[in-house]
Amino acid sequence: MADKVRYSDEELQEFKQIILEKLELARRDYQQLMDSLSNKGGNGVDDTMPTYKVLEEGSMTQTKEELTTMAARQQKFIQSLQAALVRIENKTYGICRVTGKLIPKERLRAVPHATLSIEAKMARK
Repeated sequence: MADKVRYSDEELQEFKQIILEKLELARRDYQQLMDSLSNKGGNGVDDTMPTYKVLEEGSMTQTKEELTTMAARQQKFIQSLQAALVRIENKTYGICRVTGKLIPKERLRAVPHATLSIEAKMARK
């Protein structure tokens, strides 16, 4: 039996559902991070205790930097999931961009935006 060159339409639909669920959750997480960054839902009394303001400024700056980094990573994850949906529509989803072979289903279920097989990923290191 010849090796498969692409996943069937039914298999692609299964992966699409996984990606759509992850995308919805990722967008929700991203929105929460952005809300935290913009202090949405804050009680508005951040500067009522000037005694502690100097001590807390450094901590607040670090927290904001961490939130910004997390938001950027989440945005990149969302873009990767959206790119995976495009590959599903093009019927190129699940094909390793280095080896040209199918990425195992187990890997795609765990990392649905993967574009490299484990073999290709390990070779890059």
